[in-house]
Amino acid sequence: MHLLRSRHVLFAASWASVAHAKHNTSKTHDFDALQYVNPLIGTINGGHAFAGATLPFGMAKSVADVNSADNKQGGFASDDSDITGFSHMHDSGTGGGASLGNFPIFPQSGCPGDSINNCKFTKIDRASQRIYGSVEARPGYFAISLNTSIHTEMTVTNHTSLYRFRFPDNQTSNDTYPNQTSAALPLSPLFLVDLTDLPDSRINGSIAVDPTSGRITGNGTFQPSFGVGSYNAYFCADFSGAAIRDTGVWMNNRAGSEPKHLSVTADGVNNPPLPAGAWTQFHAPTSKNEVLVRVGLSFISEAKACQNAELEIPDFGFEKTLAAAEDAWRSKLSVVEIDAGGISDDIQTVFWSGMYKSMMSPQDYTGENMLWESDEPYYDSYYCIWDSFRSLHPLLTLTDPATQTRMIRSLIDIYRSEEHTSELQSPPL
Repeated sequence: MHLLRSRHVLFAASWASVAHAKHNTSKTHDFDALQYVNPLIGTINGGHAFAGATLPFGMAKSVADVNSADNKQGGFASDDSDITGFSHMHDSGTGGGASLGNFPIFPQSGCPGDSINNCKFTKIDRASQRIYGSVEARPGYFAISLNTSIHTEMTVTNHTSLYRFRFPDNQTSNDTYPNQTSAALPLSPLFLVDLTDLPDSRINGSIAVDPTSGRITGNGTFQPSFGVGSYNAYFCADFSGAAIRDTGVWMNNRAGSEPKHLSVTADGVNNPPLPAGAWTQFHAPTSKNEVLVRVGLSFISEAKACQNAELEIPDFGFEKTLAAAEDAWRSKLSVVEIDAGGISDDIQTVFWSGMYKSMMSPQDYTGENMLWESDEPYYDSYYCIWDSFRSLHPLLTLTDPATQTRMIRSLIDIYRSEEHTSELQSPPL
């Protein structure tokens, strides 16, 4: 019997392979549970687990999205699929249809021939191979390198994703564009934002780019993975690290510097909807060949998305943001203590990774509920609550009673608000 201790309760978890372990009240001060967390567990063979950067129960969930059937919910899969973008909200470990993955960004070192329309804009055309062995995933952090010589790192706050893109020192190989005659790309980084999501469910959307600041803002109406209806999402992307060269919008694989805004609606013909978005291009980065991208998120408005980003990451401080994310995870996991005497690192990794993944969902959307006004907490993404009520939520009752209490209050508030809405909409008898 393997003993596990939380702040409030001591309980037993059965491990056949560790039946000889004994409880030890002493705690190694230099122990770091984060060293035993592997977010990549469950990212292949239908696991749909989210492997990217997030806070405990966080709304912002950043990762590289792939063009694989295993990209449902989690976005990333540990297979040989290509990277199509980096998006900022995901679910984890569920079945059903894909969801979220809204407004992916995608970097390119430059455009062949230094012509904007020689860059690649659609998911299919821009898909790039990963460099194997370059993936690094740990709590609050995800990194990967593309075969375009671009290295990407990401971390998060609760409503904001922060990316750090490192570009090659000089002109790069043209491996991604084998049909182009030029053997190298000019170093003039271009970032696009795509008005899409993982399942290509966009009903309508709009996007705009500020030619002075390079800020890209936009919104879209998307379909959920379960149920009926639709939802609205908003984003606000800012850049730091290089001087702006040009801005514009794109549709399909055609881009232009004018106009600076674009609206798209479902036409009943194109399914999936036509690819569309905006872009900002830079001169060569001035420091470390890096460009940072901060993406604020909201379900309320574009202004709220910008406000979230500016309040949570005012200075684009990547290391500071990452350190705060890691501290948040250490705090959450510190309520559990195990005696690992005689236990292999593999078993400890399974245990701590399970604890880590128990704090992915439901997600804390407090302050982002556009359906009704309330002072109560608001959590969403309660997938399969008919199962999690007998597994996840009892665990949280023991290890994180404060958060579990907020979730219960959220469910009660949802019931009260939905019941009231239903009464208002009911026809008179």
